[in-house]
Amino acid sequence: MTSLNTIGRSLLRDDTDIPASPSQVLRRASSGGRWLKVIRDIQPGLVLSWFIMAVVMLWALFPQWFTSYSATVGVARQQLRAPSAEHWLGTDALGRDLLARIIYGAGNSLTGAFVAVGVGLLVGTTLGIIAGSARGRIDGAIMRSVDVLLSIPQLLLSLSIVILLGFGIVNAAIAVGITSIASFARLARSEVVRVRASDYVEAAFGSGGTFSRVLLRHILPNSLTSVIAFAALQLGWAILTISTLGFLGYGAPPPTPEWGLLIAEGRNYLARAWWLTTVPGIVVILVVLSANRISQSFGRARA
Repeated sequence: MTSLNTIGRSLLRDDTDIPASPSQVLRRASSGGRWLKVIRDIQPGLVLSWFIMAVVMLWALFPQWFTSYSATVGVARQQLRAPSAEHWLGTDALGRDLLARIIYGAGNSLTGAFVAVGVGLLVGTTLGIIAGSARGRIDGAIMRSVDVLLSIPQLLLSLSIVILLGFGIVNAAIAVGITSIASFARLARSEVVRVRASDYVEAAFGSGGTFSRVLLRHILPNSLTSVIAFAALQLGWAILTISTLGFLGYGAPPPTPEWGLLIAEGRNYLARAWWLTTVPGIVVILVVLSANRISQSFGRARA
């Protein structure tokens, strides 16, 4: 009996040495090929863009995680200090840590940008959907109003609205959002008209579907992809425009940290303290480029 058990165990061990079947080899090879394809498809620029946006979002949500300095209170005898181990990006004319002001400024700049994109996305997309669905006189009236908005330079229109509403980051964001309504409306209308002319939409109407049901189930889901990609592109544009308004003095009032205001405050010390304007400007450029790169990836995914 003992010898039989020994022989059985040896046979079981030998079974493990049996080579895999051809189908198993092919499955393993295909699995490895998929992983290689995934690795090859990774785009370093896109990964870096997502990383930058994630870091900036964390700055806006949890600024105390990244700095222990105040963004509004300076330190005596620490004015215009160059970047060092104590102050990584130096200090401004009032002894405030520049890195802390950039980190806390992310909350104001991103909040304003999201408000601006939200206003343009909600109002503009709604108008575009109504125009593309209703057609006729309603479509003509809406699109002529959109043409009037598009004929006015956006920065000039933003400045005019800010002057009417009053200074402040929220008012600046609303002004920037109003100027983007026309772009969202035109894009949404063109997508609705394109999808509505598709064969599957005509088939849905032919099979007895009501207009509201076809609109919700077929037209809107297939029309909003481009609008969402455009919203990501508009996020970078909104950050840049709000920073421009802040630089001109129409954004957040001092001592509130805001990226455009930081650049404006440091321009008088450019010869002595270059970091006061250079570093916030680089941050704005990186965030805008990252938002544009992410928007491009959405557009390619749709194609």
